[in-house]
Amino acid sequence: MLKEVIATRYVAPLREGGSLPGLVEADDHGLYVVKFTGAGQGRRTLVAEVLCGELARRLGLRVPGLVTVALDPVLGLGEPDEEVQQLLRSSGGTNLGVGFLSGALGFDPLAFPVDSEEAGRIVWFDALVHNVDRSWRNPNLLVRDGELWLIDHGATLIWHHDWRGADAFAARPYDASDHALARFAPDVRAAAADLAPRITEDLLAEVTAAIPDAWLEDEPGFGSPDAVRAAHARPLLARAAGVHERVTGLDEAP
Repeated sequence: MLKEVIATRYVAPLREGGSLPGLVEADDHGLYVVKFTGAGQGRRTLVAEVLCGELARRLGLRVPGLVTVALDPVLGLGEPDEEVQQLLRSSGGTNLGVGFLSGALGFDPLAFPVDSEEAGRIVWFDALVHNVDRSWRNPNLLVRDGELWLIDHGATLIWHHDWRGADAFAARPYDASDHALARFAPDVRAAAADLAPRITEDLLAEVTAAIPDAWLEDEPGFGSPDAVRAAHARPLLARAAGVHERVTGLDEAP
């Protein structure tokens, strides 16, 4: 289960992405980048954020802490921006909070070198979850105190938008030619040797258990939130063992 906090103050919108996340203060006095259930991408984006964030953390990758944020829609009544007001009104209940990394800078591959081992682990992980949003155009990586942090995993697990293709997902290749770390000669095979054996049924059960029931209920074709959790885990378990063989584009990367 994720830690639960209550939103106490909406600080500011963050307009870098299309979903209009906001910086929010909570009752634990922490600052969180909150991704709202009322945003256009819907709750599946939040499911992907939790599953991938918690899985990455257990594989030793750096990810900001995740919490659930209880939001009372009245928090938006005083907001002057009508778009923000509407978003908060439509997001009452359980939302996702991502720990705010004070002092972090956006990753620039020309200014921050990455060794091939770390690059390989991140590329392997992105191949596993089929992350299409870690390109050199939009790295979704932060640097703080010389360390890389992974953020924004909402564009992963693309098969959960159409469950009919979920089983076939395991065999899909992953094009890494535009990956933000492709230039650093990622050692994907070494990463696979270390990380693939860790992807077990028990680990995936632990990770999917962190997804709130509220974001899994009433999923078409499933009788319970646990059934949806199992459906998310199954393709990842099947994909882990051989995904490194289907990473393409690295030889052509600049």
